Amino acid sequence: MSRKAASESYDADVIVVGAGPVGLTTGCALRHHGVDCLILEKRTEVRAYSRANNLWARPQELLASIGLRDALAERAYPIRLVNFSMNGTPTIPIRIDDVDSPYPQVLYSGQDVIETTLIETYAERGGRLERGGKVVAVAQDEDGVSVTVRRGDDGPEQRLRCRYLVAADGAKGTVRPQLGLDFEPERFEGRMNRQVDAKLSWRRSLEPDQLWFFYYERGFCGVMPVWSGYHRLFFLADDADVPDRDPTLDEIQAVAREVTGDATLTLTDPQWLTHSRFQYGVSPAYSQGRVFLAGDAGHLSLPIGGQGMNAGLHDAVEIAWRLAATLRGEAAPVLLGSYDAERGGEHARLSAQQAKGFRRTVYRGPVTDAALGLAAKVMPGIGALLQGTDDLQQLSVSYPKSPLNEDHLSGVSRVLRRGPGPGERAPEAEVTHDGQTTSLFPFLYNPDERTTGWALLCFDGRSPEAGASLRAAIAAVAPWDSVRPRLVLAGPVVEAAGTPVLSDLDGKAHGAYGLDGQPALVLVRPDGHIAFRDTAEAPDRLAAYCRRVFSDEAEARI
Repeated sequence: MSRKAASESYDADVIVVGAGPVGLTTGCALRHHGVDCLILEKRTEVRAYSRANNLWARPQELLASIGLRDALAERAYPIRLVNFSMNGTPTIPIRIDDVDSPYPQVLYSGQDVIETTLIETYAERGGRLERGGKVVAVAQDEDGVSVTVRRGDDGPEQRLRCRYLVAADGAKGTVRPQLGLDFEPERFEGRMNRQVDAKLSWRRSLEPDQLWFFYYERGFCGVMPVWSGYHRLFFLADDADVPDRDPTLDEIQAVAREVTGDATLTLTDPQWLTHSRFQYGVSPAYSQGRVFLAGDAGHLSLPIGGQGMNAGLHDAVEIAWRLAATLRGEAAPVLLGSYDAERGGEHARLSAQQAKGFRRTVYRGPVTDAALGLAAKVMPGIGALLQGTDDLQQLSVSYPKSPLNEDHLSGVSRVLRRGPGPGERAPEAEVTHDGQTTSLFPFLYNPDERTTGWALLCFDGRSPEAGASLRAAIAAVAPWDSVRPRLVLAGPVVEAAGTPVLSDLDGKAHGAYGLDGQPALVLVRPDGHIAFRDTAEAPDRLAAYCRRVFSDEAEARI
């Protein structure tokens, strides 16, 4: 087939390799944006046991933006509290839901439950899923990607064609090595994880609204709910004198009784007994040409804080809106190119953070344990400290070096009331619209039912003279239909051609963005991250930014 002929015949606009949670979320997100998508999966059915099983606040926000969060929440347990014990001494519990998000409670379920829910949603959205084929070759040209799929070890091969490919086929997937993006994992020696999903009886609460973590001599244990009355117990510990095999239920029960200090603890009806060792690493890039990596296809994640799948869900949402905007002709090349800079950089940061927390957790000696034992009595946040981060909820994920960032509000005058800048998550805040109390988020995500829409927040800074400059800014972005203005007014009413007016007389939104006393413009991306900030008196700079990020064709259509 000639290159020209290949460019005119596609089996899908986007092919996603892998039907785990990240691949399925990518597919659902693409269908949310109206993109033709085909998912390829080697497995013939969903695994009957769970691996990753929790959803933090920020991934829930992203899942809500593509209409997935509520369906997943219906089959999950909301967690409000995390309990820590250091060598038998309880520390002050952490209220995990004490965060500024519409979804403060972490959700615990099972990977099998998550996958089943996503498969149902993907089918409802008209997505296509083909099972039983392994991707054995990927080849790119200037018009698209050719994918070779083999059925069985010696079965027939099928050649598929797409415009873009997303590899979500896991750490042992076939796509990353073919792109020359493989890496040599770093290993943690002398440590092993043993794990069971089983029914639990003990003297502590069985309500699925809490987690327990126990730091013990040369080890770390977690007890958490999975779906349908089961709990997961894992033990990251020194492997000395531990058989290099999956544990028996009696072995796990014995160590669990010792570690938790509960001689009555009993485990029954195990679903999954397993053991593993630890290695981590990150691909040197998260994209090459028309092929993009997502989730474990680009990294090996450590079991610290359940961050791995959640980071992959960020990938799924981030690549989907970029591909949709590109395929719609709305985006300049910088938009799609920013995925690697942002997500690759974030995975490198997260990997280093996890490794630091892992070393603190499982390579503790007697001196460290003694110090931590004393600290446990006086340090409320010691559990988060040992985990390597005080932001398990991933709300602080940001892209400070993104090529999409542009900031004209940074400077000495703003140090004392900085507010979130480009690359950071746009915060939630209470406002009033048409006499009803609401918040900013419904006006940021899918603005005016445009799934790849960007929200332009026009703050008046409580200035009665701001109307003219805000209207000029709104006029400046009129050529780009994907930019949807919103007036955020703490002062007099301003009207501008049907632009939604969000009243902020109490200054809650202005305060959240650090903009009291100054009319300003904040452009928020479809993923809820800030892209651009400026004073309201410089609409020409806003227009120049739009010309850089959006396509000429998008401007010409208006």
